[in-house]
Amino acid sequence: MGLEHMVRWAKLKGISLLGTGDFTHPAWFLELKEKLRSSDLNGLYEFQGIYFLLTAEVANFFQVDGKAHKMHNLIFSPSLEVSLRINQRLRRFNSLSVDGRPALSISALDLLKIVKDISPEAYIVPAHAWTPWFSLFGSRSGFDSIEECFGEDSKEIFAIETGLSSDPPMNWRLSALDGITLISNSDAHSPSRLGREANVFSEKLDFNELKKALRTKDRSRFLFTIEFFPEEGKYHFDGHRFCNVLMSPEESRKHKLVCPVCGKPLTIGVMHRVEDLADRQDGYQPENTIPFKRLIPLDEIIAQVLKKAPESMAVQNEYLKLVQAFSNELNVLLDVPLSFLEKSASLGLVKAISLMREGKVKITPGYDGNYGKIEIPLDEEEKKAPPEPTQISLF
Repeated sequence: MGLEHMVRWAKLKGISLLGTGDFTHPAWFLELKEKLRSSDLNGLYEFQGIYFLLTAEVANFFQVDGKAHKMHNLIFSPSLEVSLRINQRLRRFNSLSVDGRPALSISALDLLKIVKDISPEAYIVPAHAWTPWFSLFGSRSGFDSIEECFGEDSKEIFAIETGLSSDPPMNWRLSALDGITLISNSDAHSPSRLGREANVFSEKLDFNELKKALRTKDRSRFLFTIEFFPEEGKYHFDGHRFCNVLMSPEESRKHKLVCPVCGKPLTIGVMHRVEDLADRQDGYQPENTIPFKRLIPLDEIIAQVLKKAPESMAVQNEYLKLVQAFSNELNVLLDVPLSFLEKSASLGLVKAISLMREGKVKITPGYDGNYGKIEIPLDEEEKKAPPEPTQISLF
């Protein structure tokens, strides 16, 4: 996840703005300071043609009214200077050099106060807000509302990250989130995973314009989010991975939230937690929502068609061929007409992309740390070898 690799993959994916991640780590901060350059967009930096927004994720460990809470939060900073001052303050609460995501003995509310005290322009966003273990609404150590966590400063929380295991329709079921902007980030731990979730804007925005678009939920600028199929996330359903037990919320309630194999408590997933807090039925859509599109990463689609691992040479060669022919991965997944794809891809791959765009997939939900499986139904006749590349005109 060095800058050079992040830039290479951002260009392959079709991403023009990346979060730096981990600016709290001393060594990474020095590299950012050395390599990033000020850009034409105030508050954003540039490296090899890609814009960067200064971001960090931190883990907060704290108690409220005698109850222990564990929560991850994202920090968005308007400058390297502000980031340095944030780091200097956060060092008081634990070492910043042990991990890229430091574990801080400070409440989420106090983190918010520190960040806002250092820079009114900076802001925080609760990370992957529904995952069981370390999140705002997590079943194991979270809260039932934003107000319960941030109190009178809740007005400073204008966005939450939905995370891989939830999507906008799940969050729309809570009327308390109607005024909150839902953002989707890739939560990448390797460069090839960049863009598996993303936010799409109509134009280049500087730091403050981006913040305003999020705060006001400006649909003219914030066009849509790119989403995982949430069932593929590691904590969508309830279960116990050591016993291979996977349950829907309804099933786990029948078992009193206990694993029928070993008798230990089940890990309660995101869908269950949403249903616990929801005050609306599934399918409800409030006004002024930001649209979304669900995607499967291109290498995973190719792997299914070729029946090979995503890391295999055959899959990677096919991936690079398509990306080079059609500019970038997101272009292939979202925009390229199927008739164009047919000139460079097999019948099976074109059919798979078409089915993915229509949401016609087979799903096995993830649970208790295990990723779910999203399968595209193709018959054997459709899984033919791709044709030889032909010269085509780009649109």
